Amino acid sequence: MGKPTQSVRVSGPRATKGAVTAAKRQRAKRSGPKRSWQPAFLLALAETSNVTAAANAAGVQPSYPYKVKRDDNAFAKAWREALCEGYDNLELELLHRLRFGEAKDADAKFDNANALRLLTQHRETVARQRAIRGNEDVAQVRASIHAKLLQLREQVLARRKAEQESADASHG
Repeated sequence: MGKPTQSVRVSGPRATKGAVTAAKRQRAKRSGPKRSWQPAFLLALAETSNVTAAANAAGVQPSYPYKVKRDDNAFAKAWREALCEGYDNLELELLHRLRFGEAKDADAKFDNANALRLLTQHRETVARQRAIRGNEDVAQVRASIHAKLLQLREQVLARRKAEQESADASHG
């Protein structure tokens, strides 16, 4: 066995200042950037379908949105919506290019093959997100129907009660 280690405690203004600064750095690491980056990230993600480009546009490291997505269900849902919108945009742009061709003087060359590969690769993700959207719509419709049925039930019960009271008054 080795020698037991001794801890040395340094006191004084320098030790306190260093400890406070280290604690602030640690808190900043834990909390990460403020939520203000999220709208810019989601907008860029919908425009580009590219997480790295979206993170750069939002001013955060590309790994940070992935971490937030794991920990925050609302952000994960918004992420899926933005990606679905991005793939919808890519699909429309690709269809437009296939139907009408590319401008000869275009500054940037559009890679149709890569666009098709990307759409194919994420077809299941997009289909799943569309199904989730559809389920939310179905849930809203069901809730609306349920509320209407409750309202109709109350009206029928009130009418029956009024008819019963009227019949009792005429017989009594």
